[in-house]
Amino acid sequence: MLGKFNLDSEAMSTCKKARAEGICVVTLDRLSSLPPEIKGNILSLLNVEEAVRTCTLSSTWRDAWANMPKISLRDGNFARTKFVTLVDMVLSLHKGTIEECHISGNKNYHDEFGRWMLMLSRKSPRSVIIKLNSGPMYRIPSCLFSLGDLKSLRLKNCIISLPRVFQGFKSLTYLSLSFFSSTDRDIQNLISFCPELTYLRLTSFEGIKCLNIQSPTLEDLLVDGYFEDINLDAPNLEEAILSLDLKAKSYQFVPIPHDKESHVKQSLGSLSDIEMLLVGGFFMKYLSKGCIVTKLPVVFTRLEDIYLVICLSDQRQVLTACSLFQNAPNLKNLGMLSYPSRTWDEDKASIQELTLQMQMDHLVTASVKEFRGRDYEVDFVAKLLTWAPALEEVKLEWKGQIDRSMVLTKLLALPRVSPRAKVIVT
Repeated sequence: MLGKFNLDSEAMSTCKKARAEGICVVTLDRLSSLPPEIKGNILSLLNVEEAVRTCTLSSTWRDAWANMPKISLRDGNFARTKFVTLVDMVLSLHKGTIEECHISGNKNYHDEFGRWMLMLSRKSPRSVIIKLNSGPMYRIPSCLFSLGDLKSLRLKNCIISLPRVFQGFKSLTYLSLSFFSSTDRDIQNLISFCPELTYLRLTSFEGIKCLNIQSPTLEDLLVDGYFEDINLDAPNLEEAILSLDLKAKSYQFVPIPHDKESHVKQSLGSLSDIEMLLVGGFFMKYLSKGCIVTKLPVVFTRLEDIYLVICLSDQRQVLTACSLFQNAPNLKNLGMLSYPSRTWDEDKASIQELTLQMQMDHLVTASVKEFRGRDYEVDFVAKLLTWAPALEEVKLEWKGQIDRSMVLTKLLALPRVSPRAKVIVT
């Protein structure tokens, strides 16, 4: 009986194994019979090296990887020569249109870069990400500027020099340039010749003195770099982050010449429909050196969130911030990062001496990061509490060396127009 049971068990096991193998064969056959574009979509979920290896599965999979719509090539742990061979093979043997191509690495590929860009341009990609971090900046070849169907372009560590025959990126909606070098004219033309552009990110750049951004379709802007002047014309802008690079401190203490004040006012005027604004510390100081501390040229009716990096001991910066507040009647959330004075050219008058008649009817929350408990910081919090009748919370992130309990006592004793306003120190 026991022998019979063992025999039956072996038979059952054999049947299960055969059934499983049959299922695997059927599944493999089903996958093999899929259209090339579906196989390409599946393989796009793998890294390129794994996708290429599928060519050994069967004859029907031999060229499946060559139809992948998305290609990501990152050198990672590859030896340099192996990575060069991989990129050359993928770009030269790929058969279809590349929807998205991402090439990044931390080794030097200057000798191969021009060849790669030429091969890539022949595939008519719609999204290109190039981040090669090692060595001098890579000069972007003219062939990349001829991609008529490009919708998204992200470049890092590069030189932007437009060819004379540049016709623009007619379909481009997303442009991100970081750690790059260019000129006023080339950047202005690059942006202006993108009629569908909605997102623009320019960070850590050099060679640009006057940054001209003219884009009627732009909705989201981030600028953080080295420049002396900005001319912004983007009437549909909804979110903006404006910051000067640390290199800018060599000139940012010089007052804005009178002939450039109109640029600053015009730039702020183009933000009339903005919903969120972040102003970095050096850009805040840049604004405060212009004659915009009394009245701005526009009312930001849709602006509900403002974030500032600000030196609260600098009266001109405080006046500039107050000008923004006065012209944002629907402001609900205010965030600030307070930094101490590093120079001696600020106006040192106490905020208590400012005879400002402010009204911030819709402000609900305010926060100050790196709050050190200095008198000028406490004075500013006191002003907020008297300006905002709907205020519910002021959150202060402590970074002070002053006696905290003494500062807390002073803060809790501050008068406030909103009975619900709480001052929280973390």
